Amino acid sequence: MKNWIPAFAGMTTMLLVACAQMPSASNPGDYDIVIRNGRVLDGAGNPWIAADVGIKNGRFAKVGLIRERGKKEIDASGKYVSPGWVDMMDQSGDQLAHNGLAENKVKMGVTTGIAGEGGFPSTGAMMTEQGQGDQIPPEGIGAYFAKLEKQGISMNFGTYYGATQARVEVMGDGDGKPTREQMEKMKDHVARAMQGGAFGITTALIYPPSSFQTTEELIELAKVASKYKGIYASHIRDEGKDLLKAINEVIEISEKGGVQGEVFHFKAAYAPGFGKIMPQAVKLIDDARGRGVNIAADMYVYPAGGTGLDVTAPSWVYADGYEKGVEKLKDPAVRARAKKDLAKGSLPGWSNLVEACGGWEHIVLADPHAEKYEQYKGKSLAEIGKGLHQDPADVAWDIVIAARPNRAMGLYFMMDERDIETALKAPWVAIGSDAAAADHGQVDALGLRHPRSYGVFPRVIAEYVKKRGVLTLPDAIRKMTSWPAARMGLADRGVIREGMWADVTIFDLDKIKDESTFENPFVYPSGIDDVLVNGVVVVENGEHTGAKPGHVLRGPGYVGH
Repeated sequence: MKNWIPAFAGMTTMLLVACAQMPSASNPGDYDIVIRNGRVLDGAGNPWIAADVGIKNGRFAKVGLIRERGKKEIDASGKYVSPGWVDMMDQSGDQLAHNGLAENKVKMGVTTGIAGEGGFPSTGAMMTEQGQGDQIPPEGIGAYFAKLEKQGISMNFGTYYGATQARVEVMGDGDGKPTREQMEKMKDHVARAMQGGAFGITTALIYPPSSFQTTEELIELAKVASKYKGIYASHIRDEGKDLLKAINEVIEISEKGGVQGEVFHFKAAYAPGFGKIMPQAVKLIDDARGRGVNIAADMYVYPAGGTGLDVTAPSWVYADGYEKGVEKLKDPAVRARAKKDLAKGSLPGWSNLVEACGGWEHIVLADPHAEKYEQYKGKSLAEIGKGLHQDPADVAWDIVIAARPNRAMGLYFMMDERDIETALKAPWVAIGSDAAAADHGQVDALGLRHPRSYGVFPRVIAEYVKKRGVLTLPDAIRKMTSWPAARMGLADRGVIREGMWADVTIFDLDKIKDESTFENPFVYPSGIDDVLVNGVVVVENGEHTGAKPGHVLRGPGYVGH
């Protein structure tokens, strides 16, 4: 007993010393924010853990039991705490120059957007600063980024530069093969864009003038991007009957150009091939990756895509430029020839989306941008044609003409759920909205009435984790966070880990749901309560705070000035 008392006294002394050294819970301010009691998904695909998350100076400072109080406390009891979601195929470039709030994006959990397909923003507010022409030269990317930083943005944002933008700058928007001199000028444009902070080059090969670019031309431009560790990302030449051929083109450009390849909005958009082509496409990319080709894809999870009604006309219509092409559509002889081509199916250099959808009855008028046709929104071109006693092709092209200078938009129901699920299961597929930022409750900057602009990220969880069980929750979150961040080289984002930038999305798994539909697309989702960007709350209790803490993200070739 005599020996026990000193020992006990010694232990008591040690405990008292330890307690004296433990930070007091009554001293606030050790962290800017503490998120408490949440189920933390780290973003790397691991199961959730019960932990607090401490944030200081915009970064994660601690994950675990936190006794210290934060200047601000967020109670995440019963909710999941995820890294902020990364939109791999964003279209917000022009809109952010006007309004940096990006409400539809941050309210669906997106904290980072990488703008693609169209490339570097080329219209809108920046045009008055850059002078004449329809495109901003690549050096304008610095002025654009400076504008965003000055006015502030609510999400982090980076962008590609369009290979087509370089072409238009040098040789206009018509068809034709570039001369050697023109090719060198295009390469110079790409180099300057990469030095200005672009993440790589991008194409939209179903649309003129991008569709006029050959594989060989794109390989040469990709080689330039490769020097700056850039990426080649593409809305590929055909997403339907010739999907495999189009993917092989990306693989070839990636291999020969020495760049990372990305297939935008991966899909099998061809009604006669539902359930057949997509498994082959997945295997094709798997095989390429197996031999060392750095290629992957992103996708949105809806049965319909959306784009202009102008693409229902063959590419040759626009061979002399877009505006001249629209004028050509007024000519009955041009229409007669175009209708014959529609009946033949897809042609070299042109993907026939009418064929891909299985007919005009599966193409719905989304936004005509013409008062005469407003009454027909939400109806198929077949229905409208029947009501007007016109061929649906004539209706589509009449609307295209009436919409100018705007672009009439359609919804193309050309995907099957079997193929969506097959693609979504591929481990190298990330999530991308193919949508732009939007003002509160309004159509996005693309002018397309599609639910993906308000709901695609929560839909992945609500529909494909909870309802269908296609993905586990940790893997769904990985596809939205660490995987796209790694693909883009964002080494300090995408994972909840000490020292990383504190982008956070907090959601209630029981309540999360995409409320936007094709009938009513401008509705914010349920169940996403709080969103933080760089350690600042931008969404609190489901409402935008007005904060604009987003960072401009620049590619690896950026040369600071």
